[in-house]
Amino acid sequence: MLFDWAAQPFFTVVTTFVFGPYFVARLTTDPVSAQAMWSNMATISSILVAIFSPILGSIADQSGARKPWIAFFAAIKILSLSMLWFAAPGSPLIWPVTCMVLASLAAEFSIVFNDSMMSRLVPEKDVGRISNTAWGLGYLGGMIVLIIVVGFLAGDPKTGKTLLGLSPLFGLDPTTGEDARITGPLAAVWYLVFILPMFIFTPDSPRGKPIPKAVKAGLVELRATIAELFSHRRTVLRFLVARMLYQDGVTGLLILGGAYAAGLFGWATLEIGLFGILINVVAIFGCLLASRIDRIMGSKVVVILSLILLICAGTGIISTGRDSTLFGLILLPANDAGGLFATSAEKAYLFFGVLIGAAFGPVQASSRSYLARSVEVEEAGRYFGIYALSGRATSFLATLSFSIVTYASGSPRLGMSTLIVFFTAGLLLLISTPYPARERER
Repeated sequence: MLFDWAAQPFFTVVTTFVFGPYFVARLTTDPVSAQAMWSNMATISSILVAIFSPILGSIADQSGARKPWIAFFAAIKILSLSMLWFAAPGSPLIWPVTCMVLASLAAEFSIVFNDSMMSRLVPEKDVGRISNTAWGLGYLGGMIVLIIVVGFLAGDPKTGKTLLGLSPLFGLDPTTGEDARITGPLAAVWYLVFILPMFIFTPDSPRGKPIPKAVKAGLVELRATIAELFSHRRTVLRFLVARMLYQDGVTGLLILGGAYAAGLFGWATLEIGLFGILINVVAIFGCLLASRIDRIMGSKVVVILSLILLICAGTGIISTGRDSTLFGLILLPANDAGGLFATSAEKAYLFFGVLIGAAFGPVQASSRSYLARSVEVEEAGRYFGIYALSGRATSFLATLSFSIVTYASGSPRLGMSTLIVFFTAGLLLLISTPYPARERER
């Protein structure tokens, strides 16, 4: 469970709530083009993850031990995140984009190996509880790092003070983006420290075939697994396709949500950080509640309820403008009362953010336990590799759809509306999918 605690600040603080919005709103003078470039970065990462995750998952089953692979990708992730410190305003954008691609790949590949360990370590009846609890711990870790950022590191560009009224630690200058750039090295150190207990205390599988032989055997096994899905594991295939669709929307919302708010309301690091803390607080309790529902009613119920909440939240977000929400049905005063989240539109956005927080963790954690209950222990590596593929194979379509619609219309709001299509399509397919999806069809 500490793996999720260690890994989550990268997604929470760097990708979504601090560095991503900084890239869009402060690193350049063209927020619309910057949002599209941030989306393109995610698209490239998604394509590469989709190609290599199932290959690595099959290799994991053949090589046995997972920890050496996690250590290899941890080194890449830590180095890439540390280099984000040099993404100062005016510097070439290719530098932070390259570092983010490498960090994203390393993070996602590590998750494949970590998740494939769960089936062997956790009794089936406890998989949903453990998965949701781990995800909740991840959100708690992300929230703690966010609190550190907004309370001690991120200063208001106007006053130079943090949320606690302090001068930023280490003399960080918010006018040059140092308060946002520091999140890369901070997430790297956090990951380095808190991933160590997993290496020290979690038992690993015995070593299997040497790497060259494992690679060859893994590729053969992957080909057989794909054929097996289409022949007599069609219920698993249906779940993976459903998950592929709704995870596209989840990934898009994770990558673009904070940047979208920064572009709409002009939020700086402080506002984005507080918004992230709110979502993470709600997410922690959402995961704890979902862990109980998952154990009693099953993973499918949790995923369906979460998708309904995400559809409602996504609709609310795209329906909110500076002076109205729900597509103009509710008019909001446009006056700025001063302070943080001062307008009524910003408060409405916060409400929809609460819905996202309640659903974000459970939809992913219970999807993980859904698959864990649907496959055998000895095949967990290859199926979690394909699971990662299902989460990434078309996820570039979500960010690509955002980019195309945003470029064509000049409206990030219309770009965000494409995410709801992915949530809805995944929900409709999942409803008709058996649970657990382990029946071997003849």
